[in-house]
Amino acid sequence: MDIRALRYFAAVAETGHMTRAAEQLGIQQPPLSQQVKALERELGVLLFRRHPRGVALTDAGRLFQAEALRMLQDMDAMKQRMARVATGQSGTLAVGFTSSAAAHRFMPQALRAFRRDYPSVELQLREDNAAELTEALAAGRLHCGLLRVPVARPEGLVFETLLREPVWVAMPSDHRFAPANGARGKASRPLALAKLCEEGIILVRRPGAPGLYADLLALCHAKGLRPRVVAEVDRMMTNLNLVAAGVGLSVVPASMTGVHAHAIAYARLADGGQLDAPLTLVSRAEEDNLPAQHFAALLRRLAIENPGS
Repeated sequence: MDIRALRYFAAVAETGHMTRAAEQLGIQQPPLSQQVKALERELGVLLFRRHPRGVALTDAGRLFQAEALRMLQDMDAMKQRMARVATGQSGTLAVGFTSSAAAHRFMPQALRAFRRDYPSVELQLREDNAAELTEALAAGRLHCGLLRVPVARPEGLVFETLLREPVWVAMPSDHRFAPANGARGKASRPLALAKLCEEGIILVRRPGAPGLYADLLALCHAKGLRPRVVAEVDRMMTNLNLVAAGVGLSVVPASMTGVHAHAIAYARLADGGQLDAPLTLVSRAEEDNLPAQHFAALLRRLAIENPGS
């Protein structure tokens, strides 16, 4: 039994007449009659009673009509779903992001725009550190990711810098470099790199995958400075929690300067040179997931339209 036989049967059942059904289907009446008889032989039941004015459904025919219509509706719905998948209007999109990437206002802006343009796409979001996200992308568990400085560049992945922003120093609000008189938030004067190196520094990195903080250490060493590392963590929010607890100072992307404003003060890095925090899109070079392609294109467009967002 094929879908064509079901459509032939449904047309005859609806019209109650072989000739009218054949005209509706755009075929000749004899082949249609043969198809209906072949379907009856296959099912082993009589579906229609023939009479001079046409045909009428038997009890078995009425039962089969309900099943046939359900199957035809399911088939049509499946075709519509696949048509949406074929154009990227439906499907699944798995996106990973680091906590510092998520803190940038570009991230929620992009997600809102994608949900507006592709409401039928199922979004699966995962937060992790840059190393874990890169590994998940390389293994095919994610379609794309947003992170800061790449910590590895496996073959088959593409890394695109969407935006750049300066880094700021994060310090406990009662630190000697913090604003005076108990002021909160952003310090008025930038902090020199040498002054930062006088303090204990917290790094966000995984051994072998230092990312942004490798650039910080390289800058210190290039200036003849010896930073004192007091802690290494694998997530930015853990980093800021330790800063708030008074464990040490750190540097963070400018978009994170509102975090824990009651406990952390932020200051520009006076001589940071080329040290900045990019927002990097990571995707698979041979990506065949259309929602992922649409999402990447949306990110590129938004980054061009809003370079300072």
